[in-house]
Amino acid sequence: MKKLFVFNLNFDRDIVVITVVSTLILILERYNTITTGNEIIDRLIGYLLIPLLVIIFVSRESPTEYGFQLGDWKAGLALTGLVILFGIPVLYYTTALDTNMQDYYDWQLRPGLPLYSFLDLFGWEFFFRGWILFGYARKFGDDALWLQAVPFALAHLGKPEIETLSTIFGGFLFGLVAWRSKSFIYAFLCHWFVFSFTVLVAGGVFG
Repeated sequence: MKKLFVFNLNFDRDIVVITVVSTLILILERYNTITTGNEIIDRLIGYLLIPLLVIIFVSRESPTEYGFQLGDWKAGLALTGLVILFGIPVLYYTTALDTNMQDYYDWQLRPGLPLYSFLDLFGWEFFFRGWILFGYARKFGDDALWLQAVPFALAHLGKPEIETLSTIFGGFLFGLVAWRSKSFIYAFLCHWFVFSFTVLVAGGVFG
């Protein structure tokens, strides 16, 4: 009975911090607003500023250790180009043939789309392909590529089914780009293209 509450646990502090804080951010962002209702500012605070503050003041490390750098820019740009090249036909036909995708994205076609999507996704990608990916990689190695894709996929619940089903694989792919380039920047460029192109197709820009 004396040993009932002896668990002999040895947690990795950084893994615990990343897991708990990232999960709370995702939940709180879903149910609350941090500012007066500006979604872009909320997402930059939640997905970019808070992780950076945790890295600097809790982990006491440099953000560069978490992919906040240019990294191997040649590999990064090459992989980004390949994702775009193969993504164009897949995204086009998936969106053009699925009315749920069209209904969900067509209203987001606006003059400020490039800037809006840039600001919206920059912190989002650092959150998953920077902070979580490289943080988990220290403990779990290559498996971090799949681990970071799980919360990414769950964060898409409520979006069109075909998109949500693909995100476990898309999250892995974006992670692979970040892993190879040692930077979240190129995964961000891939995601920026995917979102913007999907909105353009859904909005009927290409007929």
